[in-house]
Amino acid sequence: DEDAQLAQLLHDTDLIRIGLAGNLRDYQLVDMNGDTVTGADIDYNGSPAGYTLDPQENIVYISAHDNLTIWDRIMLAAPAEATIDDRVRMNNVGHSLVALSQGVPFFHAGDDLLRSKSGDGNSYNSGDWFNRLDFTYTFNNWAVGLPPDRSNWEPLRGLLGNPDLMVGNDEIMDSLADFEEMLQIRRSSSLFRLQTAEDVMARVSFVNTGPEQMPGVIVYVLSDTMEGADLDPNYEMIVVVFNASPDEVTVSDESFAGMEFELHPVLQNSRDEVVQTAAFADGAFTVPGRTTAVFVVNE
Repeated sequence: DEDAQLAQLLHDTDLIRIGLAGNLRDYQLVDMNGDTVTGADIDYNGSPAGYTLDPQENIVYISAHDNLTIWDRIMLAAPAEATIDDRVRMNNVGHSLVALSQGVPFFHAGDDLLRSKSGDGNSYNSGDWFNRLDFTYTFNNWAVGLPPDRSNWEPLRGLLGNPDLMVGNDEIMDSLADFEEMLQIRRSSSLFRLQTAEDVMARVSFVNTGPEQMPGVIVYVLSDTMEGADLDPNYEMIVVVFNASPDEVTVSDESFAGMEFELHPVLQNSRDEVVQTAAFADGAFTVPGRTTAVFVVNE
């Protein structure tokens, strides 16, 4: 049912927004229904999604040693027509959410290298065959065999045997470069590393929210324009557009009118030529499909 799928997507997007804001219990945002709610009001499997009193209590991750790697999850979940390049871009958008969130980022070893366990989601006793990491950057350990756990055997049979889903050095290096660039961007501004709940609530906001939002797109705004401490000597405002949709999007908000945003310097020189085409003009951001673009206003 398309309506149910859209509702689930919009709810999941609200969960990601509150995660970007440190999973703060008292952080306020406009939810999928257009209501102003707190993090504690957003449901996560029967519990409050927002639960922290301080952003440093928020440990942010997209995969860990338990369960599937993020690459294997993408392989199982992506549309059949998604190319290997599409899948790498999905992977990179996922890691950018972790890298740019308020709180403490946690990355699973090998996530930057498209690490696969060949679909093994319970690999604690699987040995090096399923758990190995290749630091020659030529192989990600995908398709070394069906995992001991038989639960995903049926979908995995066709995937593991598809030569078009193998990655090599180019794809691994694309992922590694994107990963490093996102860490450089995080380090470039203390606005990505706010220390108190008060700072998060004062400086972090979102546009493209509510029932009329563009699905699959999060616009994350970090501001250093308010009275008080000047936390970033370089940037007055940062806007991150996470475009998880397959198509280019253009998003605008009246609050951006008359401002002069430019692509973050790290992305202007990115290994990824696609993100270099992201642009801001006439109060609107245009961002390619499956791309995270970071824009800044200089002090």
